[in-house]
Amino acid sequence: MKIGLAQIKPYKGDIPQNIDLHLNWIRKAVEEKVDLIVFPELSLTGYEPELAHELAMGANDPRLNTFQQVSDHEGINIALGAPTRVENGILISMLIFQADKPMAIYSKQLLHSDEKPYFIEGDFQFILSQNGIQIAPAICYESLQKSHALRAKELNADIYLASVAKPQKGIEKANEHFPKIALELGIHVLMVNSVGYCDNFLSTGQSAVWNQDGKLISRLNSNEEQLLIIEVPK
Repeated sequence: MKIGLAQIKPYKGDIPQNIDLHLNWIRKAVEEKVDLIVFPELSLTGYEPELAHELAMGANDPRLNTFQQVSDHEGINIALGAPTRVENGILISMLIFQADKPMAIYSKQLLHSDEKPYFIEGDFQFILSQNGIQIAPAICYESLQKSHALRAKELNADIYLASVAKPQKGIEKANEHFPKIALELGIHVLMVNSVGYCDNFLSTGQSAVWNQDGKLISRLNSNEEQLLIIEVPK
């Protein structure tokens, strides 16, 4: 199974431009015969908590239709980030488009204290099953909490997939935490980060993959938009 991690630089609060940006990288992934392409946290708006109220999208937002159409036509699964609006607040969500299936939504369950004035927490762990492989999404802060990874393992995850927006200090924590989780739980850990300024920090890329032995397989640089493609065995 081929997974592509799209390390991109989103445009602050500009959903139309970010849709075009996503489609550009999806086209590249299709050329490489990728089965699943994954984008960073809140990739469709940029990680901008203070703008989340005005940018939040409903599950039936027509602007999302283009991703379902591409998924259906090209047979590629797409996971991107967006703030989603529900009755009692706004969630940090991963929108998952699968060919010929309804869109699925996974929402961040554990928020950093800085996020709580803007967002509410999700309440369930979604598992994406593809090519016989079980994939557990995680979104930024919660991916550094061991309890979240343990729950994913209880649900028989083969891959722990972290979509993040992290500055250098956060990346340093991830580089210490993820190899331990991979080794202890015997799962692949994939992390996709953005690059460029967002909110009040510089997101420093370095998207990476660790195998089941905790060994670093591949890592991107800290400042360029790139696509990291990894083939994960069943």
